[in-house]
Amino acid sequence: YCKSLGKKYILELPFSNLGLGSFPARNHCWEDSIKNGHKRHWVFDDNIHGFRRLYKGKRIPVNGAKAIQILEEFTDRYKNVGISGFNYTMFVTNTTTKPFVSNCHVYSALLIRNNLTYRWRLKYNEDVDLCLQVLHSKQSTILMNAFMVDKVSTTAKMKGGNQDELYKNNAFEKKVLKAKSLEEMWPQY
Repeated sequence: YCKSLGKKYILELPFSNLGLGSFPARNHCWEDSIKNGHKRHWVFDDNIHGFRRLYKGKRIPVNGAKAIQILEEFTDRYKNVGISGFNYTMFVTNTTTKPFVSNCHVYSALLIRNNLTYRWRLKYNEDVDLCLQVLHSKQSTILMNAFMVDKVSTTAKMKGGNQDELYKNNAFEKKVLKAKSLEEMWPQY
């Protein structure tokens, strides 16, 4: 990351692999953003490798910085949006007509308002849980289709992140663990 982005843009955390998934690192970054006076922050999974724009039914490559700026400006139009983000390219088809969808799950590329009163907290499906916290508190989410991210299509295909700690079980066990964690936290849904 230092080679690609520059060391000045990298925050080294005071801990590693706590056995809890990504939520301690994400909360640490959230608090660092607040400490530095920002009103929101971005969270990107490390397996995103590009951005695209939907134009006349085609998903064409686009400058990531421009896509980020557009989503930030769009989000600024609304006072009740807790989380916004980009859809995956694989989920936006040539028949997609809505430039965005509101009040749904945002994953892997999230713009989060810093003054939310809750935080990341689950080992599995932590992004679903955070979106449910926002929606449960009568705030909104926005999932952008007009711009999207290219992401490795299957979780646990790349090295790094929490692969050994979270995804060492077989696929069935992994799905059951992930579903159970959400069911326990949100039985009403």
